[in-house]
Amino acid sequence: GGAVAANQFEGGWNEGGKGISVIDVMTGGTHEKMREITNGIEADKYYPNHKASDFYHEYKSDIALMAEMGFKCFRTSIAWTRIFPSGDETEPNEEGLKFYDDMFDELLKYGIEPVITLSHFEMPYHLAKKYGGWVNRKVIDFFVNYAVTVMEKYKNKVKYWMTFNEINNLIDTDNPFNAWTGAGVLYEDNENIEQTMYQISHYQFVASARAVQRAKEINASMQVGCMLHFGPIYPSSCNPQDILAGIKAMDKRYFFSDVHVRGYYPTYTLKKWERSNIQLDITDEDLKDLKRGTVDYIGFSYYKSTIAEYDKIHDFIEVQNPLLKKSDWGWAIDPTGLRIILNEVYERYQKPMFIVENGFGAYDKLENGIINDDYRIDYLRNHISEMKKAIELDGVEVMGYTPWSAIDIVSASTGELAKRYGFIYVDLDDQAKGSGRRYRKASFEWYKRVISSNGEIL
Repeated sequence: GGAVAANQFEGGWNEGGKGISVIDVMTGGTHEKMREITNGIEADKYYPNHKASDFYHEYKSDIALMAEMGFKCFRTSIAWTRIFPSGDETEPNEEGLKFYDDMFDELLKYGIEPVITLSHFEMPYHLAKKYGGWVNRKVIDFFVNYAVTVMEKYKNKVKYWMTFNEINNLIDTDNPFNAWTGAGVLYEDNENIEQTMYQISHYQFVASARAVQRAKEINASMQVGCMLHFGPIYPSSCNPQDILAGIKAMDKRYFFSDVHVRGYYPTYTLKKWERSNIQLDITDEDLKDLKRGTVDYIGFSYYKSTIAEYDKIHDFIEVQNPLLKKSDWGWAIDPTGLRIILNEVYERYQKPMFIVENGFGAYDKLENGIINDDYRIDYLRNHISEMKKAIELDGVEVMGYTPWSAIDIVSASTGELAKRYGFIYVDLDDQAKGSGRRYRKASFEWYKRVISSNGEIL
């Protein structure tokens, strides 16, 4: 199938009773210029996610194009603020519920299985402003209420769910984008940022675990997964210190999957907290919830790998691999890394793996209605080949593959539409100017053959 996120392609940001989300107050940026997080909506600023790809109005024709490609599944998210505009209401917005009811009906009409992320950089802005975002324990209950509402509503239409998108992005505390989009939090200069990050993570772990438990009560056949950003971090050399640096670098990512999958905090993290005198609000009931609410599968995004080298002060530093080619946005291209991470994560947990994001952002050129994106075909072909090896040669259990993205969308990190990932071209520029017309790229026909041959024709 294919994947997107509601905030990056739906648009209709203030229609149908939808409230403002944390992404709705982020301006456009570029590879060189970070997106600005504004204090509410400012009239003189441009917010690319407000219109995005306009799926809110075009969903029937867009889904028909996905069906033409032969999609078996479609990963997207529910915009939390379509259901609970402020986040702390007791009753949902019926117009928002109806939109997703209609969308799921349209998908199921073509035999396309919805795969739904509950929180994909879309938490209500009101929760960030009034409660401070996920630093506040109250947000757990708001999230669980939202999760239960939609799982009850769509229990006969949606089987596959994920809780928090790329939850392990929170570990990168140097980039304000991660805490804001993932948790509605802006770090203060004088606070213990590391402690705050771990507290945010804990509250989200508890919320996820409680949602998993409720899902099983609602419909025992529901499958609920976590969603993480994964890619191998290679040691920079065979020096034992660099080997250890690679292990410690991966621990920062595995911390999140360890809790989601195993249901308890790993000893390396407990030792870290002890050394750093990190004191968290963790109750006995929280720990029981983590045990009871482990996930059924591991959803993850794979785009690139990096390398780690030993550093006396920080244990390790993470840098680019000089041996690999890079995209226009500086992301290393490493198909073998996908096979490596599939092996490593599956060996660690023995849980089904679901590649829910993998793709190539590039500048696509529309000429006479044609987009020749052979570079994207090469990228995906090579990654699918490595996925097949992981399945057929290594025995990794892979549930599915949904490239990022099904259709052109607004880039999360930069706010650009020019950073295109889709099989379907959307004729809009970074200022949302253009016809909005959809065009099939060369990769559209290629991926159609890949699906129809079940990966035999690449």
